[in-house]
Amino acid sequence: MSKIHRRKFVAQTVAAVVFPAVLTQKGLAAKAPASERVRVGMVGAAGRAGSLNRIFAANKNVEIVGIAEIDPRRLPATLERVTKTQGHKPKTFTDFRKLVEDPTIDALCVGTPDHWHAIPTIMGCLAGKDVYVEKPDGHNIVEGQRMVMAMRKHKRIVQMGSQHRSTERMQTALAYIREGHLGKCLVAKAWESTKQGNIGRPPDGVAPKEVDYDMWLGSAPKRPFNPKRFHGSWRWFYDYGAGDLGNDGVHRLDMAFAALSAAVETEGKKPLRMPRKISGTGGKWYFDDAQEWPDTMQVTYEYPGTPPRILTYEMRIWSPYPYLGEAEGSAVFGDQGYIILGNNGWRAYTRGGKLVKEHGGGSDATPHVQDFIDCIKTRKRPWCDLETVGHPASVLCHAGNIATRLGRTITFDAKTETFVNDKEANAMRGRPEWRKPWVLPEV
Repeated sequence: MSKIHRRKFVAQTVAAVVFPAVLTQKGLAAKAPASERVRVGMVGAAGRAGSLNRIFAANKNVEIVGIAEIDPRRLPATLERVTKTQGHKPKTFTDFRKLVEDPTIDALCVGTPDHWHAIPTIMGCLAGKDVYVEKPDGHNIVEGQRMVMAMRKHKRIVQMGSQHRSTERMQTALAYIREGHLGKCLVAKAWESTKQGNIGRPPDGVAPKEVDYDMWLGSAPKRPFNPKRFHGSWRWFYDYGAGDLGNDGVHRLDMAFAALSAAVETEGKKPLRMPRKISGTGGKWYFDDAQEWPDTMQVTYEYPGTPPRILTYEMRIWSPYPYLGEAEGSAVFGDQGYIILGNNGWRAYTRGGKLVKEHGGGSDATPHVQDFIDCIKTRKRPWCDLETVGHPASVLCHAGNIATRLGRTITFDAKTETFVNDKEANAMRGRPEWRKPWVLPEV
């Protein structure tokens, strides 16, 4: 049992939602005494996981005690940086289960490809560990549901890595909306218009000898190794990712959803939860390459209520110019004004389109990690709590992808997270099977 557990920071029940103030960290603060630090195991060392290693290591209340990276070629630079930052060299592994099995580790940080989000998170919860997991929560709806079940049953803190939720930028925007400046809001919009590249059609090859490729595939079907179905570009394939809707779109959709829900609450109505109807159209219309997920999409989500509300998502990842001043952003439209939220701030307009207020701010994940660490100690729900924020945002992505692949409207049952009288859509809620031995853990 680790020191933080002996100090009884872990409560027996999850407290009511109480959000801490935004905390920012400037520079490297002196480490807290070892007995006060949260002992963390990092799953992944490169890409997004590399950035998370840097942020966790710099936190004065954290000690990274282990890093698991399936490709040891990607480990040395991160290991050197973490060791230099925190003054202590973590243990290293190729198998993340070594971190799960370590009783001295308090929390896991999962920075893997999407198809490896669910199993480490669920196993971590079963082992009594809190978890920071990147977005979207799982590769599909079924995985996300199981993650929430594990979190709830074992009373764990699980923070999904949509870091905008912890930013001053987002919180001040929501505060402005709650002051009632926009009036009655019926429509919100999210979009991606950042131009991306053609990944080509390279032939299959041989997996790097240093990598256990079968384990890298995990629950996904067995396929020959291809360099574009691996590091960096795995997200564009059905087996491993959720396309750009699950990559960047999850941020934009969640921002738009949060802003629209705040506007609805300002009208004295209940906050939004899940959409009832989802329609989608689009496809692989621009890039002639090996990518499978759409490069062009238009998705509409209808939320029940009196009156109903609409959230739309637009993807144009081939356009070399911004929309409404933002390459990727969100907006909420009311009868008294509207607000545009981007990665570096927000702008509010009144009737007639006059700019009346703006606020800057970035998307650094440092406050988001700090919020997670604080909530490990207080047992309060974090800003992007998996059950109430992260999973619903992820469902938007998965349901939008399903509607687009089917090319029609689907009806969602929020209680069961299934599609009403729709065998075709329900068959796409998860995998046909989770390839052994990497089956989805029972909770």
